[in-house]
Amino acid sequence: MELINRPRRLRRNDAVRRMCRETRMSPDSLIYPIFVDETLHGVRPIESLAGQNHYGLDSVCQAVEECLAHGVNHCILFGLPKSKDACGSSAWDEHGVIQEAIRAIKAKYPDFYVITDVCMCEYTDHGHCGILCGHEVDNDKTLEVLSKTALSHVQAGADMVAPSDMMDGRIAAIRRTLDENGYTMTPIMSYSAKYASAFYGPFRAAAGSVPSFGDRKGYQMDPHNCREALKECALDVEEGADILMVKPALAYLDIIRECSDAFDLPMCAYQVSGEYAMIKAAAAAGLVDEYRIMCESAVSIFRAGANMLITYYAKELADAMKKGEIG
Repeated sequence: MELINRPRRLRRNDAVRRMCRETRMSPDSLIYPIFVDETLHGVRPIESLAGQNHYGLDSVCQAVEECLAHGVNHCILFGLPKSKDACGSSAWDEHGVIQEAIRAIKAKYPDFYVITDVCMCEYTDHGHCGILCGHEVDNDKTLEVLSKTALSHVQAGADMVAPSDMMDGRIAAIRRTLDENGYTMTPIMSYSAKYASAFYGPFRAAAGSVPSFGDRKGYQMDPHNCREALKECALDVEEGADILMVKPALAYLDIIRECSDAFDLPMCAYQVSGEYAMIKAAAAAGLVDEYRIMCESAVSIFRAGANMLITYYAKELADAMKKGEIG
């Protein structure tokens, strides 16, 4: 048969396939979540997230060492405080769990890039992401404590802050607070389009952040909506965000694509705990090849338009990239 165009020519062997890849990935684009428990000494496996651990302040550098051994140079920190109250005051305590974790990491690994999650749900005794007024989260009062929390993280040595609360106006409030205190060069990664998703369950168990009543649908986004994600991103751009984020990732690949195409800022995606846990469970049951599913799902997120990825598979993905199996 006389065919001029034969697409299979560029699939013939591994060398040509890798040369012609449209989607390029690097370990530099991976961010590993680290859970730090103020009450813990050493390391404790996380029951809801197979293969992941809680680290004490005395062992958090072990998590960093493991990242570096795989070529992962960025983390995002989540804290489990020893005490909680209605306003989450331990979130901005100068000697709080995240603040001390940052200091411990930076003392030993000053070049390791530390991003901090800025939210109140892990610090409030009710598990919601802000200050309550009755059974509602008071948006504007919450901005004050989010700004104080972000500032305390940066003062402790954080390289970047990532507010995940979904309060209106929080990027502007945090940007203003950082700038007024001389931190004009500290970037903000905004959880811009964070959906009220069922995929967060394992994380909430790991972080002790399950709401004691109700849900978070009053501030996180409706999964039915796409144009709203564009609106949220546009507001964050106006308010001074440096990086946008879509969360979760796999069920929202269309949102990643829409937002990536619409805005010039770097786009992060978060492959959340439920996505990770489902792959782990299916692999444990012998239903899927975990390694191949891990790689393929990550590629799909970058192909959709993400420039960076928060994932519990960061270390394994970095190894796969170094082998040339993805990336």
